[in-house]
Amino acid sequence: MKHKEKKFFPLFVDLTQKKVVFIGGGKIATRRLQTFITFAGEITVIAPTCTAEIKEFYQRGEILYKQKEYETADIENADIVLIATDNCNLNEEIYKVCKEKNILVNVASNQQKCDFHFPGIIEYEDVIIGFNGRGKNHKKVRQIRELVQNVLSHKGE
Repeated sequence: MKHKEKKFFPLFVDLTQKKVVFIGGGKIATRRLQTFITFAGEITVIAPTCTAEIKEFYQRGEILYKQKEYETADIENADIVLIATDNCNLNEEIYKVCKEKNILVNVASNQQKCDFHFPGIIEYEDVIIGFNGRGKNHKKVRQIRELVQNVLSHKGE
């Protein structure tokens, strides 16, 4: 079979019973957590430090936050792992463990090491719309999402 460029299929999946682990507590992890929070059942963030937003999610009881360095046991029963650290060696180590354990993984710093992408999302009435640029043009995806959001918000006028 011929190797193709990665092309992601837009699959909407129920995450309410899934265990999601974020490794890293910075700005990228925060943005992705803000997207995931309304969809995932159990979210744990593993990081020695984190943003004020992540602390707020934790204080409200919406996530678990473990203020510590990553250990392999942290992803033992995970269904999905999101890696957002600035340590390339650590990212690679976690990625390899995820692949060995058949855990869906997304490495924020390396598009080639992602089993899934984060879409731009709009929730409008009972419809969820996802936008994805194949990891290539985040600005264009944001512009199109904002255009659609603008059209929907003016629909009733």
